[in-house]
Amino acid sequence: MNRVAIVTGASAGIGAATCRLLHERGFHVYAVARRLDRMAQLAALGIRTVRADVTAEADLTALVDQVVTESGRIDVLVNNAGYGSFGALEDVPLDEARRQFEVNVFGAARLCQLVLPHLRAQNSGRIINVSSVGARMYQPLGGWYHATKYALEGLSDCLRVELRPLGIDVVLIQPGGIDTEFPRVAGERLLAASGEGPYAGYARRYAASLTSEAKGISAPAVVARAIGRAATVRRPRARYAVGRGARAALLARWLLPDRVYDRVLVGLFTAIADAAARGAKTSS
Repeated sequence: MNRVAIVTGASAGIGAATCRLLHERGFHVYAVARRLDRMAQLAALGIRTVRADVTAEADLTALVDQVVTESGRIDVLVNNAGYGSFGALEDVPLDEARRQFEVNVFGAARLCQLVLPHLRAQNSGRIINVSSVGARMYQPLGGWYHATKYALEGLSDCLRVELRPLGIDVVLIQPGGIDTEFPRVAGERLLAASGEGPYAGYARRYAASLTSEAKGISAPAVVARAIGRAATVRRPRARYAVGRGARAALLARWLLPDRVYDRVLVGLFTAIADAAARGAKTSS
C-alpha cells in the first residue's frame, strides 16, 4: 500500500519541491495551498491538489476527512505553510502578529490535532514541522516571525516526547538560506511596516540585506531531500538543519554569548546592506 502524505504550503518553494520528491518516492501526496492554480504543475504529475487555508477550521477538517475517505490512512504530515512578516515591534499591528501566529503555529497545531487520531489508530506515523534556523537565532526587526518559530519548536519538542510511546515520530526541519519567496515577502512587509518613521533607516538597510542575502542561496530541493529522509528513514533525527549557512548559524548561536552575538549580527547585516547599496549604485 502506498504511504499517504499531506504537505501544506505546496504552491511553491519548499512545499512544491517536497510534493514532487515524495511523489517520486511512491507516496500518495496531497498538496495543500490556498490557490489551486498555483499547483497546476503538481496536479499534472498526478499529485492530488487540495485548496485549503490553514487558518480556516472548516478547510482543515474537510481536508483530513477527504484524505481518510479517499486513501484510508495518513502516514506523514508535513506542516510547511508559513510566512515571514518583519517590522519593528512598535510598528507591526497586533492583528498582523496574530495572523502570523495563526499561519505559522496554530494552523500546524490544528492539523496535528486532526491527524493524530488516525496516526494513533495505526500505531505509526510521522509529523514533520518545517521550522527555521530562526528558531534558534534572531534578526533585527523580525520579532514576531522569530517568536512563531521559537513557539513551533517548543511545541514540536513537547509533542515528540508526548507521542513517542504511541509509535509516532515528530521531526523538525530547520532551513537556512533557501531560494523561496521568503526574502521578497519579508522585505516588502518590513518596508510596509517600518519604511517610514523612527525605524526607517534601519528598515531600509535591512530590507536591502534581505534582497542581497537571497542571491546564491540553496535550492528548495535541498530542504525537500531532508524532508524525504525524515519521512522514510527508520529512526529520523529530531532535527535536520539544512541549506546555506544553517549549521554555521546554529553553531555561532551556541558558541557566542548574547552580547557578542548581537554585535556580530548587527555587523553582518550592516555589511550585507552596504554591499547591496554599492551594487545598486554600480548597476545604475
